[in-house]
Amino acid sequence: MNIDIPEGKDAIEYVWGEMVPGIGPAAANFSLAVYAHTTLGLREFEAARLRVAQINGCIFCLDWRTERDGEKVEEEFAGAVSEWHTTDRFDDRTRLAAEYAERYTLDHHNLDDDFWDRMNDHYSQLEIVELSMCLGSWLAFGRLNHVLGLDTVCALPSHAVRR
Repeated sequence: MNIDIPEGKDAIEYVWGEMVPGIGPAAANFSLAVYAHTTLGLREFEAARLRVAQINGCIFCLDWRTERDGEKVEEEFAGAVSEWHTTDRFDDRTRLAAEYAERYTLDHHNLDDDFWDRMNDHYSQLEIVELSMCLGSWLAFGRLNHVLGLDTVCALPSHAVRR
């Protein structure tokens, strides 16, 4: 870990809450809101989330699977996400969510008209904004936890809301 955590303190609660009380709790609430209030389908949500996790290298995010109403994506899903270009396991929306996550994370300056035409063919404007906010959350907070070395001890609070 790259941050000193006092003896007996939970690393996540200390860094995200006590160290920066004016920022951390607000960031945590945004991070939790992405899960609690999404209208995106589980497969496109997880394709985008996992692609960002793969790029960030966040250990916790790579192991996490979003659950909705007792349902999770299949075990092989993460492998298909890393092969989003060629997998036959994805419909157009799911493939596009993984592509957007990769391009948003690695090459956002080159989101061209062709890409936006495809996005607008498969997603509403509301869904594009929502997915973009989700991507921003995962990019920022997954990367923050990985860079600080918190991803090996990360856990969502037990009161986290799940759909």
